[in-house]
Amino acid sequence: MFTSIVGNVFGFKALRALRLEDLRIPPAYSKTFQGPPHGIQSERDKLNKYGRPLLGCTIKPKLGLSAKNYGRACYECLRGGLDFTKDDENVNSQPFMRWRDRFLFCAEAIYKSQAETGEIKGPLLECYCSYI
Repeated sequence: MFTSIVGNVFGFKALRALRLEDLRIPPAYSKTFQGPPHGIQSERDKLNKYGRPLLGCTIKPKLGLSAKNYGRACYECLRGGLDFTKDDENVNSQPFMRWRDRFLFCAEAIYKSQAETGEIKGPLLECYCSYI
């Protein structure tokens, strides 16, 4: 939620000093974020991974890849040993990479990497409501 509101300005190299002095989130808005429906144990159960950290990454670059190349990056990460990949917070559905296409290529990457590694792999795709 923070990144969606403030943006990624704190990571810009061109800015030498930046400080957020105040942020007020309307209660009506914050109530729409109920928190995760389950915890880490549920994720471990789904992935069948215990006794070690879960390893994942955010696919980069977040902008400019086609859905097919995004799926290829997802596959390479999962095939290389990661447990999951994650969309960047603000990827959503772009003209050059629609959400549905990204979903389909990532699903293919997951199934292929699972077949090759024998491990359960997990996707974390950003899915936004119409009001965001």
